[in-house]
Amino acid sequence: ERVRLASLRPPATWLRMNIAMTADLRERAAKIELLVLDVDGVLTDGSIAYTDAGAEIKSFHVRDGSAIKIWREAGGTVAILSGRRSAAVDRRALELGISVVVQGASEKLAAFERILNEMGFRAEQACAVGDDLPDLPILARCGLGVAVADACLEVKEVAQYVTTAPGGRGAVREVVEWLLRGRGRWAGVVDRFREPPVA
Repeated sequence: ERVRLASLRPPATWLRMNIAMTADLRERAAKIELLVLDVDGVLTDGSIAYTDAGAEIKSFHVRDGSAIKIWREAGGTVAILSGRRSAAVDRRALELGISVVVQGASEKLAAFERILNEMGFRAEQACAVGDDLPDLPILARCGLGVAVADACLEVKEVAQYVTTAPGGRGAVREVVEWLLRGRGRWAGVVDRFREPPVA
C-alpha cells in the first residue's frame, strides 16, 4: 500500500520528518539507485520561452545541478526522461554528466522500462520525479514516486513523497538531500565542502 507523506524542509525539521517516515517508505528509499527526472516542471519551472529566432530557452536551478553531481559522486545514477525535445536539455545533461537522456517520449512508461533494461536496474531501484499526468504511469511503477510541490493533484495523490520546493526551484536538490540523509550520508557530504582544500 502506498503511503502519502508530505515532506518537511530539511535540515531544521529533519527530526520530525524522520519520525513521521513509515517503515514502508524507509524501505523504499533505501533501495534507490537511479533517479529518473522529468524536465519541464521538474528540472525547470515549466515555462517555455522562445527567442525571436525561434530557439527554445530553458532555465535550470543551479542547486538542482549541484545535487545531481552530489548524487552521482555518492554512487547514484541519473536519467532524464522527457516528453518534449530541446537542445538545451542535451547541453545541461552534458554539463552534469548525465549520459542517459530520453527526449520526445510519447509513451513514458515504455521509455522508462527501456531505461531500466538498458541500465540493468529493477523498478524498485528507481525514484521518479514528476509533475503532470504523463508522469503518472512511471510514478506508479517505480520504487519511489516523488511529486514536486506544484505538481497536479493526481500526481501528488500517487506519489509517496511530495517536495516542499516547486519544480525548477530546488525540488531535485531536496530529493537528493532527503535520500542521502535517510542513509546517514548527508553529513559527510556537507563536511567535504567544509574542509579546507589541501595545499
